[in-house]
Amino acid sequence: MNNALELFKALSDKNRLRIVAALSRYEELCACQITELLRVTGATVSRHLSILQHAGLIQSRKDGRWVYFRLVPSADVEPVINWLDGVFQRDGAILADLKVLDKIASADPEEICRRQRGTGCCP
Repeated sequence: MNNALELFKALSDKNRLRIVAALSRYEELCACQITELLRVTGATVSRHLSILQHAGLIQSRKDGRWVYFRLVPSADVEPVINWLDGVFQRDGAILADLKVLDKIASADPEEICRRQRGTGCCP
């Protein structure tokens, strides 16, 4: 019961649903790409990602200075993600997000970082 409760609590926020929709479209995304999509502070994105990780929905991997996130392939979570995919395909706001995300995903992560943090963040 607690696992289901944590899962649905994690999905009860619009921005966290947007993250799940983005990760269902792309195998993995960098934290800076997610920040760019949501247009909120890095700290806010970090909090959302932490909640999703704690619920067992996403996992992360570090590659140099970049942290990448992906959906967790889990038999417990898969039916929920599959159901959400159907919902996402009919949601205008999510579809608009995915168009924006296509542009974000094609950009160099260092350029995104420079836009978010200034020229001093990336060599």
